[in-house]
Amino acid sequence: MTGAPEPLDRLHPGLVHHIVNTLEWPGLRPLQEESIEPLLDGSDAVLLAPTAGGKTEAASFPLLSKMAAENWTGTSVLYVCPLKALLNNLLPRLETYASWLGRTAALWHGDVSQPRRKKILRDRPDVLLTTSESLEAMLVSTNVDHRAFFSGLRAIVVDEVHAFAGDDRGWHLLAVLERLERVVGRPVQRIGLSATVGNPEQLLTWLQGSGSGQRTAQVVAPHLREEKPVLPPPGDVQLDYVGSLENAVTVIAALHRGEKRLVFCESRRQVEKLGEGLRAKGVTTFLSHASLSVDERRRAEEAFADARDCVIVSTSTLELGIDVGDLDRVIQIDAPGTVASFLQRLGRTGRRPGSTRNCLFLTVDEDGLLRAAALLLLWSRGWVEPVVAPPEPRHIVAQQVLALCLQEHRVGDRLWQEWWGGLGPFGPSAEPIVRHLLDEGYLDRDGGMLFIGPEAERRFGYRHFMDLTAVFTAPPEFAVLSGRTEIGTTNPALLTEEVPGPRRLLLAGRSWQVTYIDWSRRRCFVEPVESGGKARWGGAGSGRSASYELTRAAREVLLGADPPVSVTRRAEAALAQAREDSAELVHPDGTVIVRGGHDTNVRWWTWAGYRANATLAATLSTVADPLQRPTDSCIRLREDVTPSEWKKATSEAADQLCLPSVDSRALNGLKFSAALPPRLAEATLAARLADLQGAAVTLRETSTFSKPRG
Repeated sequence: MTGAPEPLDRLHPGLVHHIVNTLEWPGLRPLQEESIEPLLDGSDAVLLAPTAGGKTEAASFPLLSKMAAENWTGTSVLYVCPLKALLNNLLPRLETYASWLGRTAALWHGDVSQPRRKKILRDRPDVLLTTSESLEAMLVSTNVDHRAFFSGLRAIVVDEVHAFAGDDRGWHLLAVLERLERVVGRPVQRIGLSATVGNPEQLLTWLQGSGSGQRTAQVVAPHLREEKPVLPPPGDVQLDYVGSLENAVTVIAALHRGEKRLVFCESRRQVEKLGEGLRAKGVTTFLSHASLSVDERRRAEEAFADARDCVIVSTSTLELGIDVGDLDRVIQIDAPGTVASFLQRLGRTGRRPGSTRNCLFLTVDEDGLLRAAALLLLWSRGWVEPVVAPPEPRHIVAQQVLALCLQEHRVGDRLWQEWWGGLGPFGPSAEPIVRHLLDEGYLDRDGGMLFIGPEAERRFGYRHFMDLTAVFTAPPEFAVLSGRTEIGTTNPALLTEEVPGPRRLLLAGRSWQVTYIDWSRRRCFVEPVESGGKARWGGAGSGRSASYELTRAAREVLLGADPPVSVTRRAEAALAQAREDSAELVHPDGTVIVRGGHDTNVRWWTWAGYRANATLAATLSTVADPLQRPTDSCIRLREDVTPSEWKKATSEAADQLCLPSVDSRALNGLKFSAALPPRLAEATLAARLADLQGAAVTLRETSTFSKPRG
């Protein structure tokens, strides 16, 4: 009596032959084995595994097998990534796997040349690797017959799906997928690939969009069956306190010589300063961040992949699955913003047989030390952030309605909702947005049909409405060129501020002297100099806000909890000092209100995170300081607030929470907010600034009035 067939037996024999003989794999990994059945059976799925867990093969092997078995024709599989560099990195692998079955794969994104695009349109590849923005551009382009091109579509793989779902790119991707399904005229299988997240089932429900509850779905995550997290051996994750970025340079230059090291920083400016310092000490150093040119980053990544004794310094651009060769060590300056980011970064190491995953935290100030200790405490417990889509994406709704009218030329004024299949934000709640688009001239209506109006032409019509398909607002930056070679971009403030002597920039870890500024074309020309360059960009950087969970973990650390990692004597001493300095600001049984001290302010030490504190400040307007700047750990109260006033204000507040107020200038960062009624644009931002759950929990805790020592 024969048993059930092995999972490998369900794959196409040609694939199995190459897995065994070309790749020389002894077998498939657990994720790859367990993905075969649900994917071959047509289920939507989220495949979870740590970095380098074989997720690409877990998705592509069953889909290629199904493609061959069912004789799919045309472009039948889309592989969507959040980063062009990740697509570039994946193409050779997917081309190879497809070729084993006589199939093809190709790349389509903003850097792909027009001749190459024409060839793809003429000879449709079986697998197309692309971004969500490029997908939309294809839908609205007059050069692409999207109905013909996508007619064979059967499955969509979304790599790094957690990176999409956590921000507006996720809403944009979902909306584009719904429009694609309507163009194709059939449901399209959706497969998400992700590192570990705290809520995989909800992530899968999100990915299914309007098909949730109508199509079979499965989370495949064999590693999550382990009851306790598997931590690296003691010493392989180390927490150190070095006190300054200059000291971090000295430590990195002295340690681990002869090894390949990847250093993560939390801002582009830190990357530049660290890179400059390491080069000055004779360390072979490469840099990667979003303001470096594509060629500059590619050269650095290729050189780093081939080198041995070297360092690459990066922001989160190298956090995702781009292959930078065989790493020996990861070093983290201060702490990433999430446990999920740390898991991605830790997973860059330990890929070589006999090596282990490792990370050295070099914290440069007390805040960085506390954040790192808090993050490691949560990580050691197996906690990972849930991925939550931003609430109320009304600006994306406005963009999608305009993009749909551009795609179809004319859309029935009663039928536009059908394009998104009832997907939450695109249902009846979107009707006020469409009315506003009509009132303001973004849309016109004639004979029951909607079409692009003059205001949309004026605001977004540049270069065939290219601006309408770019969903996210990037700050205006100036291109920096040395001769004809673009090095990257810089903040225009560095080109306008008054400086004594020559104007110098720090970019790609080198100093440059500005020789000419072309204001009309937003370019500046430079030549290399020895030193003296400055780096600056907008963005959150190291001053970003922390979540409720991370801030509460920081409170635990101040109350004496230690993460189970190797802590240097310097870090132990700095933590002891931080605990002594903050002794009156933390209490194990609730929150603390401290009056006076080094200034006259009254502060409520909630340790609830910035968003919860912003919500609390708005809710407790009668007792909160009206000139409020909440932090992660506290909010300011009125100087004359009394315990009785406090009790009255907080007694029922947990059930009557208010959204934070919004500075109208903040709307500039919300692209397409101009296409919304001002009140709806502000309501969108307010909902995103709030943490109602964290605020409610904090209000229900005991709060104690206290005076600081001295």
